[in-house]
Amino acid sequence: MTGSVRDHKPRWYRPRSLRGQILLWLAPWILVGAVVAGGAFWVSYSALIHTFMEYQMEVLARSHATGGPVAASHSGSDSNTNATDRTMDTGLGLEPLPLLSDVNILDWGAFAVQIWSADGRLLAASRPDTAVPLQAAPGHHRLRADGAWAPGWRVYSAAAAGPYQRRVQVLQSEKFLQEEVAVRTLYVIVPMALLVPALLFTLWVVVGRASQSLRSVADEVAQRDDRSLGAIRMDRVPEEIVPLVGSFNALLARLGEAFAAQRRFVQDAAHELRTPMAAMALQMENLRPFVPMGDAQQQFAQLDAGMRRAQHLVGQLLRLSRQEAPVAAQASTAPVDITALLRDSVGQLMPLADQRRIDVGFAGDGQVAFHAAASELRSVFDNLLDNALRYTPEGGAVEVRLHRLDSGAVVDIMDTGPGIPPDLLERVFDRFFRVPGNDADGSGLGLAITRAAALRHGLRVELRARDDGATGLVARVHLPAPKDPSHGPQPLLTPG
Repeated sequence: MTGSVRDHKPRWYRPRSLRGQILLWLAPWILVGAVVAGGAFWVSYSALIHTFMEYQMEVLARSHATGGPVAASHSGSDSNTNATDRTMDTGLGLEPLPLLSDVNILDWGAFAVQIWSADGRLLAASRPDTAVPLQAAPGHHRLRADGAWAPGWRVYSAAAAGPYQRRVQVLQSEKFLQEEVAVRTLYVIVPMALLVPALLFTLWVVVGRASQSLRSVADEVAQRDDRSLGAIRMDRVPEEIVPLVGSFNALLARLGEAFAAQRRFVQDAAHELRTPMAAMALQMENLRPFVPMGDAQQQFAQLDAGMRRAQHLVGQLLRLSRQEAPVAAQASTAPVDITALLRDSVGQLMPLADQRRIDVGFAGDGQVAFHAAASELRSVFDNLLDNALRYTPEGGAVEVRLHRLDSGAVVDIMDTGPGIPPDLLERVFDRFFRVPGNDADGSGLGLAITRAAALRHGLRVELRARDDGATGLVARVHLPAPKDPSHGPQPLLTPG
């Protein structure tokens, strides 16, 4: 059966980040809003300015239509007709209109005035070369130029005041009106166009700062382990996720109580077992002289070895529970000479080395002063050295080296034992885990205690195969870089 692998790579239209999603959703709406606002302003301002200009054209036309007629006599059968009804405005006596240039018409929107006689003759014009005829119907008209889309004229043709009276026609350039509306709309759209990227940038920064606070919370959560289950600080948490962080803090508190209950149980059980086991060991010592030779004595030796392993296991359980206690509960630290500590650890385990005829060597390039609890540091190196001696065959060699790498000072404990398969180098730090096929005595807690004690003081324990061609294992303890002693453990390597 074959299956397809779903591509989880984020696409531009489906971003995974909160910032990208907000911008992807808001940016089109902001742009649409800006375009709609600009269009609405175009329509409203265009209607406003056209209405205003049409009113001004009407006022101007009425002001030029108030001039009286000039008499002109008529003969014939209408001699009895009223003189006013028989007179025609010939345009005589009209004041000349000011001539307008293209700048006045196109750039400033000046009104061009035409005065027509009753019989359709042009009596006066402020723009004589404008080929706009008198409109037959009074009112507002819109005339286009020769081109289909070229701007033309807006015309208001006033009705005559009476028979044989002049008519006034007012013109205004359509191009001026269109440009005026376009310019005013640009005055609105340009600030909005500048506001759009500013708004998007503000959203980018605000969401970025919120994301940064989330990342700081995530980093703080990532630093939590079973030895540091303190509550996460709420002062830098966005208000929207305060309930989530509060619930997580409550979960951390419950986990802390559960781990504390587990440690108390292990400590109480180990303490309760120490007394009866010590009593049993004493009774076995009292019974030893009365055990007959032969099979009984052999069985008694096996019982005695089992009792010693059980006592060792109880002691390791106590040490493990102490090492896994919260860091705040540890005792105050003091400068510890690592070189002297290593020499003492080697000296204490020399009887075991002599018993197994193992050659133990020590080499140090300098003196290291480290601020930590001496007993806990001692447990780190004691367990590593004890493992090296137990798993090295008789007649082998164990070497302890204190030296410096580019990353800082390190302690190497090298043995000539069988080593550990690469896929099990991390598993051996688990509680009660033992490498399959290994017959050496042990409970599987030594390396767990070692790592717990090392982590309490900022040390890092690494297991690796030897790189010099020999069989065996290298247990390397990385000492942290020097820092202020008031802030925790500090190694200082000086020439010896």
